[in-house]
Amino acid sequence: MAKPINRDLFELKDRVAVVTGAGSGLGRVFSQALAAFGAQVFCTDIDLPGAQQTADLINEAGGSALALEVDAADEQSIAGFVEAIKSAGGRCDILINNAGIATAKYRIHEMPVDQWDRLMAVNLRGVFLFTRAMLPLMIKQQSGSVINISSIAGLGGVNPTIPAVSANYSSSKGALIAFTRQGAAEYGGDNIRFNAICPGWHLGTQLGREEVGEQTPEMIEAFLAKLNQLTPMGRTGEPAELAGLAVYLASDASSFLTGQVIANDGGWSAI
Repeated sequence: MAKPINRDLFELKDRVAVVTGAGSGLGRVFSQALAAFGAQVFCTDIDLPGAQQTADLINEAGGSALALEVDAADEQSIAGFVEAIKSAGGRCDILINNAGIATAKYRIHEMPVDQWDRLMAVNLRGVFLFTRAMLPLMIKQQSGSVINISSIAGLGGVNPTIPAVSANYSSSKGALIAFTRQGAAEYGGDNIRFNAICPGWHLGTQLGREEVGEQTPEMIEAFLAKLNQLTPMGRTGEPAELAGLAVYLASDASSFLTGQVIANDGGWSAI
């Protein structure tokens, strides 16, 4: 007999979640959302004060969170985190690979090699390192959900008249989609699911701070107007509008969903 369908599908009680880049922006939203549905959340970030602020917000709201300083691009830093999580029970049910950076805007022929390498170290290598570190725990449990935060920039090129995305960023996010699908193919038999979220223009994060620093208020206003014009819903998104999707992918509500790439973009990728 089929189980009754109820709100327990989204319940995350007794599950342990790890969120990278949890100190601000989307990482903070994801951490708070998972905690609101009962998960114990490890808020990791190279910015420990930011991660601590996220954890404090969760704990003050009645949730359970711990902040830890972890550099997603540093193998030894992640190894230290693995020891910390093992000492706290040795579980990882949910991994959200959110940590990422964006450099100032460059065309391909003008991009300094060090800016390419710096971004790839966090956006792609960091996801690999964190995932590799958490998979043995998930394999032992025979369950887990890995959620990679890609971007609509990983689904196709971004018009150069929109001064916000360079080839290093879009390439890293496109590679995350391939990494997600390969993970789904390799670990489906271990009941570990891999899915990717491709946010559209969700403002209110620190992702574009390097580029924004070079723009005048008038340039930023024109940029926002352009985004609104090109988005079918006529506006940019709020970070909180990704919370429900993250909970869905983390929970049993998506128990047969793996290898999928979901754009949350106000219709941007539909045209």
